[in-house]
Amino acid sequence: MTSRNGGSAAATHSTIAATATALPPHKITRDDVKYYMGRVFDIPERRLEAMMSIVDNAQVHERHAIFPIEYTVEPRALSKTNEEYMEHAIKLGREAAEKALGRAKLVPQDIDLIITVSCTGFMIPSLDAHLIKLMDFRSDVRRMPFTELGCAAGAMAIARAADYLKAYPGGNVLIIAVELPSLTFQRKDISQANLISSILFGDGAAAVIVRGQEMRGPKILVSETYTFPDSLGAMGFDLRDSGFHILLDKGVPEMIGAKIKALVDGFLERQGLKQQDIKGWILHPGGARLLGNVEEALGLNKCETAPSWDVLANVGNLSSATILFILQQWLEKRPLNPGDYAMMAAFGPGFSAEFLLLQWT
Repeated sequence: MTSRNGGSAAATHSTIAATATALPPHKITRDDVKYYMGRVFDIPERRLEAMMSIVDNAQVHERHAIFPIEYTVEPRALSKTNEEYMEHAIKLGREAAEKALGRAKLVPQDIDLIITVSCTGFMIPSLDAHLIKLMDFRSDVRRMPFTELGCAAGAMAIARAADYLKAYPGGNVLIIAVELPSLTFQRKDISQANLISSILFGDGAAAVIVRGQEMRGPKILVSETYTFPDSLGAMGFDLRDSGFHILLDKGVPEMIGAKIKALVDGFLERQGLKQQDIKGWILHPGGARLLGNVEEALGLNKCETAPSWDVLANVGNLSSATILFILQQWLEKRPLNPGDYAMMAAFGPGFSAEFLLLQWT
C-alpha cells in the first residue's frame, strides 16, 4: 500500500525526516524561582533554605512559560486553566507542526496519521481534530491522541509511528507533543513533588515527521516498552478541584538507576548489539539526579549525554516533548555518521521505560 503522496511500498524501515520545536515567549530563570518560592509557598525558613539548594543543583537555568511568572503563580480555577491550555496547545502545536512540515518539504495533505501527545491539560475533541481544520489536513487522515503517558510519550509516539508504517509502508506520520506544565502549578500544595516540579518543568512543543521510506536521517529499527513492577505510584497526576497535582516518588531516579544497565543490555542483545556499538545516547533527563544515575549505571560521561543536559538547562523538563527536543539537538549539533547506531530512552508514568534503536543513514 502507498500513501497519497506516492511513497514507496517497498520500504523496510521508517525514517525520521524532520523535527521542529516551538517555545512560548515568557521565561522563568533560576533567580526567578528563588525570588518567588519564598513568597508563594507557605513553608518554614529551614525548608526554604533546603529548596534553594535544590534549585541550585537542579541544572535548570531557565524555562519558558505561556504567561509571565506573576500570572503563572496566581491560583485559578481548573475551568480557567483548561481554557488557557486549549488555546495555547493549539497555537504552539500548530507552530511546531508547520515548521516540521516545512523542513520535510511536505504539506498537510501528505500526512496519513497524526499522533498528538500531551498530559498537562484536557480537551475533547483532541488537538489533532482542531489542527485538521486549521491546517487543512485530509478528512481521511488517521488520528492517534496520547494523553496519559507523561514523559515517555514522545518516544512512544515515534515507536507507534514506526509500527503504523510497517502496516502502511510509504506513508507519512506527523507527531506533535505539546506540554504546558506551568498551568499545573499549585500555589497551596507544599508537597515535595509539587515544589520539585516548580523547579523542573517548562512549557513547549515539538513535532516530528516520520516517513515510511528509507532516506537520509535516523532509521527506526526497533522499539520496546518495559513497565516496572509495582510502580503505579511512582509518577502521575492527581486531578482535584484546583487542577492537576503532580505525583512524584523521590525514589524514581534510584529505581531507574538500579535497573537501566540490565534493561539496556537486554534490549541491545536482542538486536545482536552491545553497549559499545551505540554512538549516540538520546536520553530523557527527567531531572539532574535521574540523568546522573543513568550515566553512572551505563558508564557514560557528560560529553556523551551533552544534548540531554543542554535541553534540561535551557528549557527544563517539558514532559513528553523533552525527548523530541533532545533528538533535534542530536540532529542539528551532533549528527552521527551513516551506519552509526543511537539509542533513545524515555521514562514516564506506569512506571514505564520506552527504548528505541535508531541507525543513521
